[in-house]
Amino acid sequence: MTDRKHHELPKNWELEKLEDGRMVLNMGPSHPAMHGIVRVLLTVQGERITDSDVEIGYLHRGFEKTCENVTYNQCVPYTDRLNYVSPFINNVGFALAVEKLMGIETPARCQYIRVIMSELSRLTDHLTCIGANAMELSAFTVYFYLINAREALYRLTDSVAGGRITPAYTRVGGVTRDLPHDFKASTAEVFRTVRKNLADAESMLTRNRIFYDRLHNTGVIGKEEAIALSFTGPVLRSTGVPLDVRKATPYLVYDRFDFDIPVGSNGDNYDRYLVRIEEMKQSMRIVEQALAQLPGGPVNHPDYGVTLPPKEEVYGNIEALMAHFKLTFEGVKPPKGEVYQAVEGGNGEVGFYIVSDGTGSPWRLRVRPPCFPLTAGLSRMIKGAYIADIISTFGQVNMIGGELER
Repeated sequence: MTDRKHHELPKNWELEKLEDGRMVLNMGPSHPAMHGIVRVLLTVQGERITDSDVEIGYLHRGFEKTCENVTYNQCVPYTDRLNYVSPFINNVGFALAVEKLMGIETPARCQYIRVIMSELSRLTDHLTCIGANAMELSAFTVYFYLINAREALYRLTDSVAGGRITPAYTRVGGVTRDLPHDFKASTAEVFRTVRKNLADAESMLTRNRIFYDRLHNTGVIGKEEAIALSFTGPVLRSTGVPLDVRKATPYLVYDRFDFDIPVGSNGDNYDRYLVRIEEMKQSMRIVEQALAQLPGGPVNHPDYGVTLPPKEEVYGNIEALMAHFKLTFEGVKPPKGEVYQAVEGGNGEVGFYIVSDGTGSPWRLRVRPPCFPLTAGLSRMIKGAYIADIISTFGQVNMIGGELER
């Protein structure tokens, strides 16, 4: 007679298998599609997801408390590391919040440059999202096409800021330097590469039977529920809601450009893909208009209590030298008060809430990251779907760890 204890299930099986036949599975954080920082506790019936619990907290950055212990301009490099795929947008959003608190406005040329760099960042963000998601769905060739386009854009932005991933390009009251003299011609050449690679990627994906089936009618959410969950960006616009901060509450000089806000109708992953494709085309359209309208003049605020004096004045003028040292060591000092400033990031509304006590450091600083509510709504978007659908849905949510766990 066989000894039964050798055929008994392990003790932890009772924790993983429910009485009605469902199983509890762990997906992430070590799963490659979870980026190493998100854990999804799945309850499945066969291959179908009946329930899930999304757990974050594996990558705490401490962004907000760190910024409360440094000067305002010293916060700029930390903003790069929120959404590190579109860092210029974070730079601009933070600088605009501080400038709003101080009641100042940057020169027109600076505002145009900030728009240009933000839209180039939006391009790199969407290229990365679609390329990485396609790769996770086994469309590896597409990844190379889109990353090649992103590389061309990185070289272009590097020529302006001197940094690719973490440029720290803005300053309160302006930017670190003007555009290179050949920037307009370089942009036109890069856009030819981007458009060609984008067209190639579209030809391989948009009507691809496998890609379409993996994205169509997966990750579906309705507009009412998306609004209730505070969704913004391409995920919200895929439901048919045309909300875009650049149009809803225009900032910088966005109201001077002609561009469209693409929207979907099904609220599924395929519509999110189409929205991002069209948004890239609109971003290039904005950049071309901005370069055509680009005015001359300074790129920094003239007040030396806001921006550093030119070096030639620092070396020969005692007032400029004193302003240089005070601004470097003490930083700008906004008046007491509080402010909220939002910009349209790659994933949606990026907002900075700052409370000032009149010193050179924020008394309180909080960030409204777009992919935080999107990740919170992931459970709703994958309920009733197959386990394999998590890959396409999570990829189109485009969760960025530094932004999620700021």
